[in-house]
Amino acid sequence: MCLCSAIYLGETFCSYISINNSSSFEVRDIIIKAEIQTERQRILLLDTSKTPVETIRAGGRYDFIVEHDVKELGAHTLVCTAQYSDGDAERKYLPQYFKFIVSNPLSVRTKVRIVKETTYLEACLENNTKSNLYMDQVDFEPTSNWSATLLKADSHLSEKSVLTREMIFKPPILIKSGGGIHNYLYQLKSLLDGSAPSKFEGSNVLGKLQITWRTNLGEPGRLQTQQIIGNIITQREIELKATKVPSVIILEKPFTVCLSLANLTENKVGPFEVLLSLSDSQEDKTLVGIGLKKMVLPQVEAFKSLDFQMNLIPMEAGMQKISGITVFNTAERKSYDPLPDIEIYVDTY
Repeated sequence: MCLCSAIYLGETFCSYISINNSSSFEVRDIIIKAEIQTERQRILLLDTSKTPVETIRAGGRYDFIVEHDVKELGAHTLVCTAQYSDGDAERKYLPQYFKFIVSNPLSVRTKVRIVKETTYLEACLENNTKSNLYMDQVDFEPTSNWSATLLKADSHLSEKSVLTREMIFKPPILIKSGGGIHNYLYQLKSLLDGSAPSKFEGSNVLGKLQITWRTNLGEPGRLQTQQIIGNIITQREIELKATKVPSVIILEKPFTVCLSLANLTENKVGPFEVLLSLSDSQEDKTLVGIGLKKMVLPQVEAFKSLDFQMNLIPMEAGMQKISGITVFNTAERKSYDPLPDIEIYVDTY
């Protein structure tokens, strides 16, 4: 029997097996079986019980090839058995055992990062084999709640040129033997409607990687990772956002910012207090609120929003920021994340 020197997960195990009749007489009615045994299962590769080999002459042989897609790591045993009738018509049984280890050809390391509510998945592939690997496909298959886009370094090229080149020939990515690495970056976007949280809210399963490659000799391999887990998605109770900011703002002249407070839960929330909190350490205030320091807002119904306004006076010219607008739930005695900073330009005339 011929076995290759290294066998890796995701590749096709192929073995050439030869049964030799080393006796001085002909053997008849040979039943041949070959199976793979692992810690978890037994896989039958060949069984000639229904169509036995009629004869193998003295000094003759019978050859065959078995194949198996390797899907488990660790110890494997190829068990080959032959039952036959010898020259005295006595049934004989001959087992042979061939042990080998299946190793992992690739180390796959992933990182999930969230930047300004955008999720990024970084996948690092390292070649553990003694052969170069040519990656035909490294695709991220997201779950139904996500979409995924592969980000490439040459994304500045025109879409037309990229499409034309890929349609003609998509060259594989080389990961060199003995520890070569390549990184892939995917941008993930949630497909859930933020205004009406889904019953799947809270799930942190992003998807899985499908990886295919070829060796120097063109032998194919294929792996699928386990589900990749991201950061736990927490359901926000409310969302505060600016819906309208004047395009022209004059120094020391009042202007109005239109705001919206949305309830993202299935229950009533509130009432609220909204305030513009400026640091006491600031000697010169760039923005000053007009009217009461705190605005009182009523309860907001489930999945509804409430529009309101805040009047401000700019005290400095140039580029400024509206910041520090916060919401406080008076019923539950808790504060929420402040409104993200809004950049404005204050003119002098």
